[in-house]
Amino acid sequence: MVQAYILIQTEVGKASDVAAAIGGISGVARVDAVTGPYDVVVLTEARNVDELGKMVVSKVQAVPGITRTLTCSVVHL
Repeated sequence: MVQAYILIQTEVGKASDVAAAIGGISGVARVDAVTGPYDVVVLTEARNVDELGKMVVSKVQAVPGITRTLTCSVVHL
């Protein structure tokens, strides 16, 4: 299993709507609205990197109100 954090920037005033929509996506373990340069942080889980990539591109980035995403894979050192 692979995990990744997705850092999301949204349109002004859309963080709550984006967080609610992303919470319903399969593979999303946690969604938090945050302060700072990003508006929403999402923890995702997938069976492999390909599945994770498909989730980000076809499901997460398709949510209205998102302007930018940054995906950070979790590594176990």
